[in-house]
Amino acid sequence: MTNPPSSAAGKREQPAIQVIERMFSVLDALAEQAEPMPLKAIAERCGLHPSTAHRILNDLATGHLVDRCEPGVYQLGMRLLELGNLVKARLNVRDVALGPMRELHRLTHQPVNLSLRQGDEIIYIERAYSERSGMQVVRTVGGHAPLHLTSVGKLFLASEEAQKVKAYAMRTGLAGHTRNSITDLARLEAELARVRQLGFARDNEELELGVRCMAAGILDDSGRLVAGLSLSAPADRLQEDWLAKVIDTAARISAALGYRPKPPQTVARRA
Repeated sequence: MTNPPSSAAGKREQPAIQVIERMFSVLDALAEQAEPMPLKAIAERCGLHPSTAHRILNDLATGHLVDRCEPGVYQLGMRLLELGNLVKARLNVRDVALGPMRELHRLTHQPVNLSLRQGDEIIYIERAYSERSGMQVVRTVGGHAPLHLTSVGKLFLASEEAQKVKAYAMRTGLAGHTRNSITDLARLEAELARVRQLGFARDNEELELGVRCMAAGILDDSGRLVAGLSLSAPADRLQEDWLAKVIDTAARISAALGYRPKPPQTVARRA
């Protein structure tokens, strides 16, 4: 009898072939430990007889999915790193985001936008939208807008060092589009400080009068901000409970790209 899949496997469906299930169990056990594991510990963790675990490990080692560090001691193999890098290279943030974006749109009936940074602007690369939102889409896919006037743009600026924000302000002059636009550096710096503190950003009719937005960042497996997810709505119809849905959707997309939040650090107290 094998133990249930470990937490690393999540809610993965059980394979139809028992030996494949056991191979998954062995790989999960090795993945949970930072240090190489002896055969006995692997067998106990997976609920396998040592001879069975040994045969499986030998086969995995043949395929370089597992490395034998020394007799009877194993760790994950470099082949997994090669395969992981291939998966990472082929992941496209638009492809990963489209399904969750459509789901968020179904929940809110408002336009949901996916944007990337391109120089001093954001560019819209995908949108989930329908006529039911009652809002005219001003900037379609391929459109662009200044960083400081958009919720997603503020996320990117908030991830920059202070000197780079000042350089952006000098290059662009912080030109405004509406009476609500932030057009001076001090206000922008205060706004970016709020974004860093809260972890999300807003556009309060700063790009287009009558339109408000809320946005959360999308991170890759290295924790780098690679895109932003925003929800747009008529200014008088934006609902605050949508914010949690935007943040959750962005987190799901980030997880699909390989991002894993770091566990909070605990500070030891002196006795």
